[in-house]
Amino acid sequence: MYLFLIILCLFVLLVFVFLQQEKFGKLPSGKRLEKLKQSPNYKNNSFKNINHTPDLTEGVSYYELLKEFFFDKKVRVYPSTIIPSIKTNLLDLDSTKDVLVWFGHSSYFMQVDGKRILVDPVFSGAATPLPFGTKAFSGTNNYSVEDMPTIDYLFISHDHWDHLDYDTIKKLKPKIKQVICGLGVGQHLEHWGYDANSIIEKDWHEKIELDTHVIVHTVSARHFSGRGLRRNKSLWMSYVLQTPSMRIFIGGDSGYDKHFADIGKSFGPFDIAILENGQYDRKWRYIHLLPNEILQAAKELLAKKILPVHSSKFVLGNHAWDEPLQFITENNEKENLHILTPMIGEAVYLKEEQKFSHWWKNLE
Repeated sequence: MYLFLIILCLFVLLVFVFLQQEKFGKLPSGKRLEKLKQSPNYKNNSFKNINHTPDLTEGVSYYELLKEFFFDKKVRVYPSTIIPSIKTNLLDLDSTKDVLVWFGHSSYFMQVDGKRILVDPVFSGAATPLPFGTKAFSGTNNYSVEDMPTIDYLFISHDHWDHLDYDTIKKLKPKIKQVICGLGVGQHLEHWGYDANSIIEKDWHEKIELDTHVIVHTVSARHFSGRGLRRNKSLWMSYVLQTPSMRIFIGGDSGYDKHFADIGKSFGPFDIAILENGQYDRKWRYIHLLPNEILQAAKELLAKKILPVHSSKFVLGNHAWDEPLQFITENNEKENLHILTPMIGEAVYLKEEQKFSHWWKNLE
């Protein structure tokens, strides 16, 4: 009995020490915490979704979830071959071109009306704090901080490890002019050395005039946040980006809900909607879009073009690695929407017509 208690105490101590690492960030405190408490979306010491959002779908137990992750046979969640990619030189882009380059999962670069924008960059090759955790697929981690030009606006959708990467954010600091994020996320960034004056930290349903020609509206998503043991201490976001010639929906992680239709009515149509498509499961259907929901969300947003992201780099769900792209293209045969399927690193010219291959086909 004493031996068990000693082992338990040592384990708790090790976990505590592990969680003190700088990469876990810092919870809001002081004036920032007082500001959070004034938010209508902050209740009982944490942020809440607009509608009730259970962690798991009704009827699903944590036992069932853990059993599936650790014991059930998984089919093709990892590719057995190198993922094909293209290396676009971002340092030598034509400044007059409006272009987007996807880096896999939810990281991408945009150059729109002369502004350089980076969203949820993860270049460390991992989506977990554990050294043996979720590693990037072979061939998907070809970009680094050194490949990035000076960035006018860095958008962070929320503080999960696969969207807010400590190593990447620390190295990027000299190249970032301004950061846009949700309430509470700024505490992480300041803890990692960012100047408070470079951080614009907002609640849902706020307007940001970045300059006379670039406006951002912060809009809601249906998800959660957290980097350690405590959840929902910072806010998860999506954004509406308006430039002189384009309107773009920057979607963070989100389950389906009425907010897509509300955003479409208020801000649509969108020239392009960037929507998560992957790492879903019917066991947690409220916090990620299911394959049959992404096209419905795109239609409600009144999107002219759709870029599906949140796939093809990390295993965070239990589906086959190529299933998200397979399903969205198959489902679109009825809808006939304009879906963009670039390879990682391939330049997407936002004001030009391009054809993209189904690059994932015939890969194992």
